[in-house]
Amino acid sequence: MSQRMRELIELPRVAPSILSADFAKLGSQVEEVMAAGARVIHVDVMDGHFVPPITIGPLIVGAIAAQVHEAGGAIDVHLMIEAPERQIAEFAAAGADSITFHAEATAHADRTLGAIRDLGCLAGIALNPGTAVEAVAELRDLADVVLCMSVNPGWGGQSFIQGSPAKIERLRPLVGTAAIEVDGGVDPITAGSVADAGASLFVAGSAIFAAADPATAYSEIASAAGAS
Repeated sequence: MSQRMRELIELPRVAPSILSADFAKLGSQVEEVMAAGARVIHVDVMDGHFVPPITIGPLIVGAIAAQVHEAGGAIDVHLMIEAPERQIAEFAAAGADSITFHAEATAHADRTLGAIRDLGCLAGIALNPGTAVEAVAELRDLADVVLCMSVNPGWGGQSFIQGSPAKIERLRPLVGTAAIEVDGGVDPITAGSVADAGASLFVAGSAIFAAADPATAYSEIASAAGAS
C-alpha cells in the first residue's frame, strides 16, 4: 500500500476530497475525477469531538478501495479525530494507503507515526492553522507527509487563510523528505501560491465536486498547481 502512494506523490498531485462528493453517486464521481487524471483520493474523517461534524469511516474507504486501486490510485485518509491511534488499524485494513492525523489530537505523535508505518501505510501529521510549524520539528523524517491546514478543520467550502503560503514556507525546512500537503480552500486561484511555497499535494473538495463539471474543475486546479 505505502509503495503505491510513495510513487504517486513523487510528483505534485491534486487529491479530490470525497467529503464534498454526492454520496448517492460516490462511485461514479470517483470514476469521473480519476478519468480526468486524479490518482490520490482524499478521505476526510471527523468524529464530532476534535471537530464538530461527524462524517465517514472505514466502511466508505472499503467501499471505494478496489475501484481506486484498480485504476492505479491511492487513498489518502485524513483523521480529524481524537485519539487517532485507536482507529488507524481499521482504516489500514479497509484499504488506506496513507493515514494522516493531527498533532493536536494525541500526546503520542511519534508512536502513532510508527504504528501507521507498521500497518503498511505512509504516515502523515497535520497542523491546524493556529499550530506553530515547530510542532513537527522533532518528527523530522518520521512522517512521510506533513499536512498544513489552510482553513480551520471541520467543514468543506471555507475560505482560504491568506497566510497559508507563508506558513508553508516556514514549514519546508523542518520536514526533511516529507511531502507537504495543503488542505482547505484550494482552487485555481489559490493553488499556485501554495505550490510556489513548497506544497506538492493539494486537497480540493468543494472546488471540484460542487462544480458543474468536476473533471474540468480538477484539471483547472491541477494546471494551476503544476500537478500531474
